Amino acid sequence: MSESTNIDSLLHEERQFPPSADFVTNAVGKPDLYTRASKDRLGFWADQARELLHWHTPFTQTLDWSGAPVARWFGDGALNVSYNCLDRHVEAGLGDRVALHFEGEPGDQKSITYAELTEAVKKAANVMASRGLRQGDRVIIYMPLIPEAVIAMLAVARLGAIHSVVFGGFSSESLRARIDDAQATMVVTADGGHRRGAVFPLKDAVDHAIADGASSVENVFVVKRGGNDVEWVAGRDLWWHEEMAGVSDEHTAEAFESENPLFILYTSGTTGKPKGILHTSGGYLTQAAFTHKNVFDLHPETDVYWCTADIGWITGHSYVVYGPLANGATQVIYEGTPDTPHPGRWWEIIEKYRVSIFYTAPTAIRTFMKLGREIPQKFDLSSLRLLGSVGEPINPEAWIWYREVIGSGITPIVDTWWQTETGAIMISALPGVTATKPGSAQVPLPGISIDVVDDAGVHVGPEAGGLLVVTEPWPSMLRGIWGDEERFKETYWSTFPNTYFAGDGAHLDADNDVWLLGRVDDVMNVSGHRLSTMEIESALVAHPMSAEAAVVGASDDTTGQAIVAFVILKSRFVGTETDAALEGQLRTWVGEQIGAIAKPRKVFIVAELPKTRSGKIMRRLLRDIAEGREVGDTTTLTDTTVIRTINTSVND
Repeated sequence: MSESTNIDSLLHEERQFPPSADFVTNAVGKPDLYTRASKDRLGFWADQARELLHWHTPFTQTLDWSGAPVARWFGDGALNVSYNCLDRHVEAGLGDRVALHFEGEPGDQKSITYAELTEAVKKAANVMASRGLRQGDRVIIYMPLIPEAVIAMLAVARLGAIHSVVFGGFSSESLRARIDDAQATMVVTADGGHRRGAVFPLKDAVDHAIADGASSVENVFVVKRGGNDVEWVAGRDLWWHEEMAGVSDEHTAEAFESENPLFILYTSGTTGKPKGILHTSGGYLTQAAFTHKNVFDLHPETDVYWCTADIGWITGHSYVVYGPLANGATQVIYEGTPDTPHPGRWWEIIEKYRVSIFYTAPTAIRTFMKLGREIPQKFDLSSLRLLGSVGEPINPEAWIWYREVIGSGITPIVDTWWQTETGAIMISALPGVTATKPGSAQVPLPGISIDVVDDAGVHVGPEAGGLLVVTEPWPSMLRGIWGDEERFKETYWSTFPNTYFAGDGAHLDADNDVWLLGRVDDVMNVSGHRLSTMEIESALVAHPMSAEAAVVGASDDTTGQAIVAFVILKSRFVGTETDAALEGQLRTWVGEQIGAIAKPRKVFIVAELPKTRSGKIMRRLLRDIAEGREVGDTTTLTDTTVIRTINTSVND
């Protein structure tokens, strides 16, 4: 792969920060983890599965790779994911430990113990079962980040059914596509949620998504949260609190085989149609629990953990719900945004609950950098002892600011690389072992086999760039794309034989530490959320005014990448309104079709797009324009004057 000319200068980092002697002494993850894993990788993962989880039926086979690229981990064992996250802690005498400190954006709060959470999940499982939910059925969860969302996920898992959580910012059209693909029979939603001081509707989007009567959905449970009026369909729509009030809090968790599907999570792909990434139970929970415990140096008796991710994303699945609860952690969940009602809201919460482990995205860190260190310095952050970063590569400047300002110059930072598809963290420092390096994800975790290779699949060696691959199966790996086995094989396993291609570029520095360079396809990473250029282009072209559109991801100091669109209007709309007015309409349209996260930062109205003689749009050149760089080689274009015309439009 090609690398930009400044890559080498960016990837030589001399600063390293070893853990303190006290941290090393008390660290959960020790150097022997690497030794054990390198001697017997499968035996290492079998040990983790037995040590970290309760198995109703112990497994005897660790990995069956005979059906590659679909793996079976601990396949003859049986467990219940919900039991592992709840009941066993209560049975061990930990029922009074707080599982969730919930903080709502308006300021309401509630602390829920493991005993209380277990009781609520048992009741929710009884409610769902009474409405016909059975093993293998699919449930859409479309909610704000409130305790009922976690309860719903765990209740579905308890019954051996499959949940698909949809981020509350997605539109009704996006929701409909996911309902239809999964053929979901049940939806759990809320009347609304709080965001930036206002209530955003959720039930309305569900109503629109299933309005034509052709939907597979039979029941919609509605949590009363926003207090706004909602439409109601008798027999289909059910108030969550009313259903929960009338059922027993006794429910025995049934054991399901290790490979029983646990969830489908939809992520963008280059073809435009979202991919339903399928994860199963035993292997996923093993790696989620192992990584949460060791990467975050979890001491569940004393730590208060906070991951700021929404449960609509994989980070929320693995490091808000399943990993922390499997490990018996006490954690914070927060409904709102970091700047509401004031820009110090997050730091206020850390001070209030004495948060000791904090895991967030580089986008948030860069936003706080812009606001200034004066804001976090108003709060007591001395409880923090470990910081984490997730979602995209973190630039060294933001890394150093994070350590100095939020971590008081002493707190280790774990910069984690993983994907929806990998299910759990794959590359990260172990904070009691690794001397951390600003900007680098650093090293594969014990039991994980990572390489950086050239286009021929050959290892590139130190101080070289290439493609990031995983060379051996891992427990939390995806088991397929829901309903599309061929797409699964083509997308992830066709580039190199028997090797998972992550779709990311990477660089190995002189120490063989890994630096992530971003996506090598046309999937953009906006604030840690993967969005397909094709999906956004399709939405733009669906607008009555648009004749053609091209979308690129341009570098952005805050969000990592920002969406920039170039649109050709149909002739009858040319000159009918100002470009600014047209841009506003198109940005709003994309938000309605996909969700607010997909709104372009800028829409340029242009007369032509740069195309090769074969008709391919040269997005590389559009990215140069969007980022204000000198445009690269244009010799393959059908009409080289197009770039000059576009530049004129952009600079007007």
